[in-house]
Amino acid sequence: MLLIFPPLAKACEPPAGITRIAGFLRGNKQRCRLWDANIEGQLYLLGLQQTPIDTWSKRAWKNVQPNLQNLRDTALYESNDRYQRAVRDLNRAISQSCNVSAVNISLADYQDNQLSPHRSQDLLLAAGNFQNSIFFPFFQARLKDLFAEADHQHIGISLNYLSQALPAFCLAGLIREEYPDITIIAGGGLVTSWLRSPGWNNPFTELFDHMVEGQGELPLLEILSPDTPSRHQPPDFSDLPLAHYLSPGLLLPYSASTGCYWNRCSFCPEKAEGSPYAKLSTKQVMEDLNSLVSRHKPRLIHLLDNAVAPSLMKQIIQEPPGADWYGFARVTPELGDLSFCKKLQKSGCVLLKLGIESGSQEVLDAMDKGIDLTMVEDSLRALRLAGIATYVYLLFGTPTESHSEARQTLDFTQRNAEAITFLNLAVFNLPHNSRESSTLQLREFSSGDLGLYSDFYHPRGWDRKAVRNFLCNEFRTDPTVRTILQRDPPFFTSNHAPLILQSDARYREGNK
Repeated sequence: MLLIFPPLAKACEPPAGITRIAGFLRGNKQRCRLWDANIEGQLYLLGLQQTPIDTWSKRAWKNVQPNLQNLRDTALYESNDRYQRAVRDLNRAISQSCNVSAVNISLADYQDNQLSPHRSQDLLLAAGNFQNSIFFPFFQARLKDLFAEADHQHIGISLNYLSQALPAFCLAGLIREEYPDITIIAGGGLVTSWLRSPGWNNPFTELFDHMVEGQGELPLLEILSPDTPSRHQPPDFSDLPLAHYLSPGLLLPYSASTGCYWNRCSFCPEKAEGSPYAKLSTKQVMEDLNSLVSRHKPRLIHLLDNAVAPSLMKQIIQEPPGADWYGFARVTPELGDLSFCKKLQKSGCVLLKLGIESGSQEVLDAMDKGIDLTMVEDSLRALRLAGIATYVYLLFGTPTESHSEARQTLDFTQRNAEAITFLNLAVFNLPHNSRESSTLQLREFSSGDLGLYSDFYHPRGWDRKAVRNFLCNEFRTDPTVRTILQRDPPFFTSNHAPLILQSDARYREGNK
């Protein structure tokens, strides 16, 4: 089996899905090959011959190779100015690589001015006209090489993000045309969302032989070798060009659980899709991490859980994995304990991403977040004193919010600015199959038949336009907030934030 991660997504670290599946299949005596077409495809675009016409583009193309090398060197992350220039120049180059097409591309996104990933008809058009893809020459040549190495009977395409959809369908169309006897299987987060959408009626039966929802390990094993007993295996990063990712050393992705252990927040896509919570034992997690760290010597471990469980944090404190780490966490009483946070920092925790969402207790209670602002502020303070940075996620436009509550979130941010290292600001989207959507008056949302969200009449008049005006004219322009936002690494955001912090003595020694 050939497992493919298609363009386009951030190319900071190996793709977690196909490496997890590869470890499982190989550990259960099934052969497979990994192809990260995302990192290879971006490097392909950055290697094309160009004739830039403006000064910035000339500089960007001239320095592509030095900038790629610098992103793989820790020294770059010690200077914000040098880092920003290198990343923005690389992004300028890759965006100019397709300036004769209808595609707008960046280091983190792929958009087509003519085709939408929200419309099945457009995705099928992309598959049928695969020769028009900017990646077509690369896809065709690379597939030829991969099939020369082995006679693959099955191909799995891991489709997780909207930015991957159109290139992935171009790739699938090419495979279907040139290798018609191959079994093509689509899976990943985006495919799971489609399959769990209400009224799903598969329009892709002629392109994909199978579409898999949720975790793909067992379904793929059943396709390859029915009735084969299975056992857990850690991810396997063999076959991947680990030295080519756009980070200084390996960022090792690892999932200790799927779903969310809280699973109560209103309007949460995970809850709306009915994603169950499942976790590995802490003993198994530590065995996996110790094995992977010993083998790969990663620069950083990226824990991919929706929220790292407090029980796992306690085990990591007892058994530090031997490498720095970061990930998402819920605000819990443990994080308000300075002694606990200091131990967490000593275990290698560089940064925690926190979905705080709002500075209004009324909004948090209506969302059933299960946190109170006193606990949140205690946790931010303790993490700062312990030397653990925070990447705080705020959400605006939820059904119980108005301008008044949004202003409370601004007050909260100002009040806790010293303890908020980075900020992510998002406008609320209503999941199609959210149970709570029945309480709202819905309206047409021109996102196509594959759209995952609905529009609605906000019960308090706090519509998307009003939210965006508030964010643009009040929130982002606040001097305190602007200072925090300016720290955010462009394009790579939270993926590179901990790398920058590793070079900052304040977070290595603690802010005391």
